[in-house]
Amino acid sequence: MDPQMNPVSDLTNLNQNSNLMYSNPNDHLDLSSNPTPNNENINPHLGQNKCDINQLLSQIMCITSQSLRDAQEKKDELESNRIKPALYQVLCELKEKTALNMRQSMDDDPQDPQIARLDNMLMAEGVSGPERSQDNLPLSPSQQTNTNSADSMALEHSDYRQKLTQIREVYHTELEKYERACSEFTTHTIHLLKDQAKTRPIAPREIDRMVQIIRRKFSSIQVQLKQSTCEAVMILRSRFLDARRKRRNFSKQAKEILDAYFYSHLSNPYPSEEAKEELARKCGISVSQVSNWFGNKRIRYKKNIGKAQEEASLYAAKNAVAVGGADCSAVASPMNSTYSE
Repeated sequence: MDPQMNPVSDLTNLNQNSNLMYSNPNDHLDLSSNPTPNNENINPHLGQNKCDINQLLSQIMCITSQSLRDAQEKKDELESNRIKPALYQVLCELKEKTALNMRQSMDDDPQDPQIARLDNMLMAEGVSGPERSQDNLPLSPSQQTNTNSADSMALEHSDYRQKLTQIREVYHTELEKYERACSEFTTHTIHLLKDQAKTRPIAPREIDRMVQIIRRKFSSIQVQLKQSTCEAVMILRSRFLDARRKRRNFSKQAKEILDAYFYSHLSNPYPSEEAKEELARKCGISVSQVSNWFGNKRIRYKKNIGKAQEEASLYAAKNAVAVGGADCSAVASPMNSTYSE
């Protein structure tokens, strides 16, 4: 093999003549040394920066274990530091560059319409606002004229008012807790921001804006409280007040008065408005109830003519005795009646 083509010999010759590659014989390549460069040798400040960062992180982690006394001492040291004005000025300049524009002013934030509707409903039901007296409770027309059943109606109102008072007390207790918690948290935030304003720039309108944000967050709790209260009032109303709309049986005395008038006017069992008012006054019911009773009575009379004849004869006999033995024939007989619906 040609020695000129032997790569091993070429490499040997290269190592032997390596000094020719450098102008200074002492600068030849040391193949036995570590080729990995040292970052600290390249940048001598890198090691110092790494140490400073570790020290800073260590100080930050120690903040959680510091007592309030230690924190106050650090705060006092910062207050008395001579470079604090310069620090504050730098923070002001940074804030001017990075401050976010306020999208809305405080006056542009309207009240939640849902809260307004709930407030109106609670006010109408007597839960919020001044407490109502018993006379201010909603009454049906029959209650306004029914004097004989006043005791039963008063008892019903007593039960309703007792339940409504319980709902009202729970509502005001929870509302007071909500307002107290909101006030305490808001006051704490205001004091904290004012304290921080000594070190970093915080404008009064920014504090007001933060208070507004806190109250808006708390308003969700207020909405839930008022919604649950309105639901409780609606359930109570459906159980008590709306039950008055159901049909009630008249008293025995009222039924006798109405039956006596009906059978004594079989030829024309359609009382006039004046007669209805008089019957309503005697029976202690409303005029509309009198009208409904006569309508239903005429229908039942036609369907049960046999039984109705016996009742008519009975009331005719009672009427005859009441007038002092007058002739029973003076009372119109159902068989001879010209009544037609």
